[in-house]
Amino acid sequence: MAEFDYEVVNGRKIRVRPVETVSEVDENGYFVRQPNHFTEGFGEGKNPVEAGRYRLVWAKLCHWSNRASIVRELLGLDEAISVNMVDHADHEKNLGWEFVYDKDNVDPVLDIQFLSEAYYKADDDYTGRTTVPALIDVKTGKVVNNDYHKLTNYFEVDFKPFHKKNAPDLYPEELRNEIDEMNYWLFDNINNGVYKTTFCRSKEAYWDAYNSFYAAMDLLEERLENQRFLFGDYVTDSDVRLYVTLARLDIRYTHQLGHTKHPLFTYKNLWGYARDLYQIPAFKNNTYFKDFANPDNKKKGRTFESFNARFLDEIDFDAYWGAPHNRARLSSDPGNKFKTEKQD
Repeated sequence: MAEFDYEVVNGRKIRVRPVETVSEVDENGYFVRQPNHFTEGFGEGKNPVEAGRYRLVWAKLCHWSNRASIVRELLGLDEAISVNMVDHADHEKNLGWEFVYDKDNVDPVLDIQFLSEAYYKADDDYTGRTTVPALIDVKTGKVVNNDYHKLTNYFEVDFKPFHKKNAPDLYPEELRNEIDEMNYWLFDNINNGVYKTTFCRSKEAYWDAYNSFYAAMDLLEERLENQRFLFGDYVTDSDVRLYVTLARLDIRYTHQLGHTKHPLFTYKNLWGYARDLYQIPAFKNNTYFKDFANPDNKKKGRTFESFNARFLDEIDFDAYWGAPHNRARLSSDPGNKFKTEKQD
């Protein structure tokens, strides 16, 4: 068994979380994200599809998990899959995600304080970072899936028996190969692209990631010139994945990218597209701009404070993101943003 560093919190022996810049940077200074560990799908085997069986744990700041929370609401899985949020709290060491929004910081369903408790209950030899999203089996208290690459697809396909009536078809069969290709490209260039600039440890790695990110943004801007969404008239799984990065770009990720080549609002098509998505209730309900923008440097004794540190409470994000966008003109079905699922 591997050796671990621990800290005791409220009688709980909690492992210290690995750090990306130590464990996930190669010899050339490039950030290489850890693979997902719990990737088994759902069906008749180990992970049966049952209403009330699983609990989705996600975090406001984490876009990997944010897309799962959006898709859960879009599909009407609120009754079938329960949900809770985590964040980081102040401890002497980094103990990872904690249920800070609950009484005594303990999840009332799972009876755990830290997400890592469910990870190590599933695999006591797990050595990676404990990440969100995490889907936890409430019967066993174990993480059964943390695969952000596929989790929304499982919600869209395997959990279809629990979708609301006329749920959107976010992963239509005729487009699945194209959506999968787009999702892989988005991951490499956009979603993970920001983090490649954040956690890298060489200038070569930084500029490679920086240039790839903005080249991809240019391609997306061009793609959205004559169509409302990434695959035409209707929102798909890929749009959710792009949105969660765009929503954080100007107010969260700019300091990670360093010199900002183009803020989101300078992209005519992408900026209108992002607002179009935000104005869908499930997107808006799961977007926490003030948490994204909450300044790390708003601390006692600091002489110089950022714009957000001084004026965050006065910024009306909803007014900016709720502004008209005129994207409906690009659609042959302007009154609908979703293609509804075929009924079995």
